[in-house]
Amino acid sequence: MSDFICERLLLTNDDGIDAPGLSTLARVARTLAKEVWVVAPSGDRSGTSQSLSLHHPVRFWQKGDRQYSIEGTPADCVVLAIRHLMLSTPPDFILSGINRGANLGNETVFSGTVGAAMTGILLGFRSVALSQHFTSAENVRWDTAEKASERVLRQVLAKPWKTQTCLNINFPDTAPDEIKGIMTTTQGRGNLTGTGVTIRQDPRSVPYAWLTLERSAQTEPPDTENAAVRSGHISVTPLHFDRTDHDFS
Repeated sequence: MSDFICERLLLTNDDGIDAPGLSTLARVARTLAKEVWVVAPSGDRSGTSQSLSLHHPVRFWQKGDRQYSIEGTPADCVVLAIRHLMLSTPPDFILSGINRGANLGNETVFSGTVGAAMTGILLGFRSVALSQHFTSAENVRWDTAEKASERVLRQVLAKPWKTQTCLNINFPDTAPDEIKGIMTTTQGRGNLTGTGVTIRQDPRSVPYAWLTLERSAQTEPPDTENAAVRSGHISVTPLHFDRTDHDFS
């Protein structure tokens, strides 16, 4: 008896097609679906949100069986996959990740990982963004990401949910057997406090700028994804497009 829970999955990310998080997710996906497609950026496209390449052609190359490298953003990858590469064989779900680093709170606005998933729901597909939190960049727990992603995906993909909602899933920076459980969470504020810029000059004295994200640890209610991940839980946050402040008057 097969353990597959769907026919076909589309995988993408924002760290690039050669990123360890994507290969981790691909291994998990092959235990979940009969057919796995990978359509991902040729390099790191972190921070691109849902941006589309509207002012230049988007070039793409086939790298293997159902595997394509795209010279564009994560959102470009989803559009190209759905509207061209997989037009006759659409996926049951779109999975984006596994991102190197958490996507929590306000930071999801900038995230290419979440942006790809949001583009998926724009096109009418149930989509999931997955990210692995770390406290040391030299020690990202890909073993946790692999085991936790199979665990949570087997649960959430089996449940019906609206195609107008994507799921933002974050894994804690703990050993796999130390995960406390799965929590359905709210977005909360997260750790992003602002953006910074550093101005420098190149060898020809022409100025250039490096943009940075500024973060600091925040204390938030226990039902937020930030608090859940820091307490050792897998957070699952349902997201949609409506950002209306309904209390405004």
